[in-house]
Amino acid sequence: MAARRRGAFQTRAGRTALLAQLSRPVRSFLATEAGSAGLLLGAVAAALLWANSPWSGSYEALWATEASLSLGDLALSMDLAHWVSDGLMALFFFVVGLEVRHELSVGELTDRRRLAVPAAAALGGMAVPVLLYLAVAPAGEAWRGWGVVIGTDTAFMLGALAVVGPRFATQLRVFLLTLTVIDDIVAVSVIGLVYSGRTDLPALLAVLALCGVPALLSRLGIWRATPYAAAVAALWLATVLAGLHASIAGMLGGLLIASRAPGREEVERAALHLRAFQQAPLVDVGMLARAGLDRAVSVNERLQAVLHPWTGYVVVPLFALANAGVDLRGGVLADALSSPVTWAVAVGLVAGKPLGVGLCALAGVRLGLGRLPRGVGAGHVFGGAALSGIGFTVSLLIAGLAFDGEELRDRATVGVLLAAVLATGLGWLLFRAAAALRGETDADLPRVLARPVDPGRDHIRGPADAPLTLVEYGDFECPFCARATGVAQELREHFGDRLRYVFRHLPLPDVHPHAELAARAAVAADAQGRFWEMHDLLFEHHDRLEFEDLVSYAVDVGLDVERFLRHLDDERTAARVRADVAGAEAGGARGTPTFFVGTRRHTGPYDARTLARELEEHGGAAPPGT
Repeated sequence: MAARRRGAFQTRAGRTALLAQLSRPVRSFLATEAGSAGLLLGAVAAALLWANSPWSGSYEALWATEASLSLGDLALSMDLAHWVSDGLMALFFFVVGLEVRHELSVGELTDRRRLAVPAAAALGGMAVPVLLYLAVAPAGEAWRGWGVVIGTDTAFMLGALAVVGPRFATQLRVFLLTLTVIDDIVAVSVIGLVYSGRTDLPALLAVLALCGVPALLSRLGIWRATPYAAAVAALWLATVLAGLHASIAGMLGGLLIASRAPGREEVERAALHLRAFQQAPLVDVGMLARAGLDRAVSVNERLQAVLHPWTGYVVVPLFALANAGVDLRGGVLADALSSPVTWAVAVGLVAGKPLGVGLCALAGVRLGLGRLPRGVGAGHVFGGAALSGIGFTVSLLIAGLAFDGEELRDRATVGVLLAAVLATGLGWLLFRAAAALRGETDADLPRVLARPVDPGRDHIRGPADAPLTLVEYGDFECPFCARATGVAQELREHFGDRLRYVFRHLPLPDVHPHAELAARAAVAADAQGRFWEMHDLLFEHHDRLEFEDLVSYAVDVGLDVERFLRHLDDERTAARVRADVAGAEAGGARGTPTFFVGTRRHTGPYDARTLARELEEHGGAAPPGT
């Protein structure tokens, strides 16, 4: 689940209607998963071609090759296929666990109310496929394969969504990602409880003891990644020796490593170290700057940044290469297509997923458990649910564990591959139907400035008729907005009279309790023609915004304090701030700072160079009537 190097930070609302914009880790995660889908598809094709070629014997021989790790009298030996499934795939689930913990701690899932509908959809998307599988599969050993139909392959699903889904589907991606988080947790639990072998009690006790080590390291505030990596490696070894599947160790290890938002003091300290390195580029100063950056970013996110590209671009494709190679010659394909096991898998994934996910999601909304993300309609849900029937990675993993015989395993594999093709086609059909019959096209937040710039109302720096427009929605208590003021100043110096910079209010009271009062103070100062003076002073002292502070700032900028206080308490002042907030929500601005270049909402880094490039390309599309 999110390479991730943050070019910028953003403050987000937590519990109000102003739900946060997508966090940068989620956006990075989505990009990496979708990008790896093509490589994964190539690995599947390569495995099938190799297994059905004159060199198929070398395919079998390669994955049957034994490899050992030994340390003194302790030795661990497995064939390469098991090293991939039990070793490298544990790394994959470790990254999944890291992302789940991050999203639950500081990401998209901090508001637990947002979990209700995706959770209902995920559970329905596992229960219905299992019931359909059991209804089609013959009784006996074939029934052990019911777990094959519970999983969803995130990489394949997002890759298919990029090809057959709406042009803009960010909100739908978030819904599906939340669903797959729950899906992965349940799938790993099923692997551990149902498909693991006989357990060794001493090793199992060691697993339980080692689970406390990453949690203890997090609680102690250990910021170096090496102790965590060593603890998780020991947990993996104990899990394998205990007879449990290694995916359990991966998921648990990731979940136990805490994630946190960068602290203001840590970020500022890191910035000081970087400036010191710019002035004195010496080795020891550079190492100090590197350590400062590491301290500012949680171990959880740093491990994700390092490991996620490896799992997306190496581990999962390698797993596909090792497991998708079914020899279909000699009537094997015909036998598979006539086998109830093949069709039980296909029906469970292709029919069960859209029925289970789609119906349970809509039922959850109807019952008042929650609501769908803004911009996502019922047709989008069923289209995404169909794509969740691509169960590839987890399905193949469980198929290998569920069936001892090669015949049933191969038939289940054919069912998984067939389901991937059929689910993609069904998703395409449902998305097209939703667009044609229900008008559900883009599944995203609004991307256009909702209210045109009004020189008679808006706060504008620069000529009111300048050809380039940059609108910022900001929060006076947001430290990232405070830093963005320097970016705005740099842009105004660069473009001169070609740019008009517009500031609008988006206070986030859930995370910044003084922000709304500060916004009203700026509006009250505007009544005396001192908005920009107050604006600059508020951001300069963004960490000191008590009532008494605001009064002293009013004195500093030369306001009539009595008049300032009357305007501060005036309902019209509050209404002005609320109007800006409503415009922000209507335009898809959910966090601060959010920029609109011309009339289009900007996503991604908001450094001066990036915004300057965007302004040159798109900033001339001035709102009508201005």
